[in-house]
Amino acid sequence: MNAVEIKGVVKRYGDFTAVNAVSFNIPQGGIYGVLGPNGAGKTSTMRMMMQITLPDAGEIRVLGQPVASLDTDNVGYLPEERGLYKKMKVGDVLVFFAQIKGLERAEARKRAAAWLERLSLTDCIEKSVEDLSKGMQQKVQFIVTVIHEPDLLVLDEPFSGLDPVNTNLLMEIILEYHKRGHTIVFSTHMMDQVEKLCERICLINRGRIVLEGELAAIKRSYGKGGISIRFSGDGSFLGGLPEVEHFNDYGNEAFLRLHDGADSARVLDAARERLEITRFEVAEPSIHDIFIERVQST
Repeated sequence: MNAVEIKGVVKRYGDFTAVNAVSFNIPQGGIYGVLGPNGAGKTSTMRMMMQITLPDAGEIRVLGQPVASLDTDNVGYLPEERGLYKKMKVGDVLVFFAQIKGLERAEARKRAAAWLERLSLTDCIEKSVEDLSKGMQQKVQFIVTVIHEPDLLVLDEPFSGLDPVNTNLLMEIILEYHKRGHTIVFSTHMMDQVEKLCERICLINRGRIVLEGELAAIKRSYGKGGISIRFSGDGSFLGGLPEVEHFNDYGNEAFLRLHDGADSARVLDAARERLEITRFEVAEPSIHDIFIERVQST
């Protein structure tokens, strides 16, 4: 069973088509990543999943129901732009949103206290939201999203504003929900998080899907002729070698995809002549490499 089904969805804003005939399914109980550069149509798609905006064409079903009749008590949504009442105290905000989702006040207060302790925010319970740092506000927004234990979590840039420690903490919580059978959909620009969390991905660029499917299978399909190299010096010349089909340069590290049949030893010899090499290995591309290559080619 699919938790979300999107078929031929189109969304226009005036003369601009933000989402253009997008179709994909999100399996129930999985972790699904919606990826793409800024302005690609990710947030527009997720907002339509949540009934915030309506599609101009196409069909969306969420948890087996047409999106227009969706019971949102079964869904938790973390928007890219925070939806908290800044003048309210943190504890009051959490109880307020929990009650909106159907929890009794006593249960809402109990869960809020537990979550504040889990995310090291207990000292903030009497503080106004506007007095918190960006990262703390993001953690409060996350609690609002999950406090009612929804079947489906829709997280738009959930790691925004978080330091590495708190990013790892949220990742642990997301994986806990996954293990308990919840479905998680999230968008992010942090490709390393996609590698660690996602089972399937959808890459959107300019309103259209350019890549969709199981992450492991996608990486295997790009894995032939891949070389990861770390070095000291200027490695920009590597992209001009005749053996190299595609080149991602990250300064002191690069990923090269070679033409079919190209000899990686020739690349190694050329690199040795001009660079101090600390790592050279045949490797499948990261999702970061794939992301850049597909976006640049469409």
